[in-house]
Amino acid sequence: MSSHHPAHDFQHGHDHAHSHHHPQACDCPHHHPTGARHIYVYAPSGVIRDKAAFRRGVRRLEAMGHTVEVDADALARDQRFAGDDATRLAALHRAAASGANVALMARGGYGLTRLLPAIDYAAVAKAVSQGTQFVGMSDFTALQNALLAQTGAVSWAGPLLCADFGAKDGVDEICQAFFEDLLCGQGEGAGWRLPKERGAATAQPEGVDIPGAAILWGSNLAVLVSLLGTPYFPQIDGGILFLEDVGEHPYRIERMLTQLLHAGVLARQKAIVLGQFTDYSLSRHDAGFKLQTVVDRLRGQVACPVLTGLPFGHVPTKVLLPVGATVSLSVQGREALLYWGHV
Repeated sequence: MSSHHPAHDFQHGHDHAHSHHHPQACDCPHHHPTGARHIYVYAPSGVIRDKAAFRRGVRRLEAMGHTVEVDADALARDQRFAGDDATRLAALHRAAASGANVALMARGGYGLTRLLPAIDYAAVAKAVSQGTQFVGMSDFTALQNALLAQTGAVSWAGPLLCADFGAKDGVDEICQAFFEDLLCGQGEGAGWRLPKERGAATAQPEGVDIPGAAILWGSNLAVLVSLLGTPYFPQIDGGILFLEDVGEHPYRIERMLTQLLHAGVLARQKAIVLGQFTDYSLSRHDAGFKLQTVVDRLRGQVACPVLTGLPFGHVPTKVLLPVGATVSLSVQGREALLYWGHV
């Protein structure tokens, strides 16, 4: 698990991911799109190795007109972690107590699953109810799904400070537009064009219509699977499960999906939506076994539609998705749309 942008070797690339994103006029007295917001940056997972990216990310958010409050221990280090467990737990609780509009994870990596039994979920849920949006991805999947399982509170799968706002080439336009919509309370959905799957033995689902009674959940596959059998794994029936990963060979992706299948999780969903799976290498030993093989097999094992190409994952172009929110999903032709209205 890493939170950098790997080379994009998902064969359908996110260049097919047309995000239907309709920014609306925000009732703010400022020249920037969202008005000034208070963003709290904290590091509950891996150590910040790229300090330059961290500084760039903070500067970019400030340049957008926002007040950025950096947690006192954001740059702490203990082995591979951003401080020891107690330090990172305290940082998470400070983020919840900050009153910020957004609590933004600095980076992913690994570390949140160690903290799950000690987190004050009621305090985090209270912060959410009072307007703090928790945003992140990768290792953040552990906190998101634990929060959902323990309280039902909604958090956002979205950008990280270092990898996205701190990227050398600047933050991706689509990612930034979705983030600004969140800050302004305007985001209502995300659409994309289903990729043409080369050499597929199965077809992309057509004519899907799941009107809004489905809970959206998931995010990083490896982190989610690590929660199976614990009190931090959401028990979602009739949900829409979205998944992405980085640095995982297709056979490992299949093995994790098979674990969810054998655990009865996949059979209970209304749809499975696959995002970007990046940064792995195939070999001659695979003899034609590839990511599409995994998708084809999955479609043969579940009754619900399996969609691909969601613009979300360890890639620059990513939408923001409300984990725990009730959403609708529709597919017309090759156009897919996840819609949640105002969360």
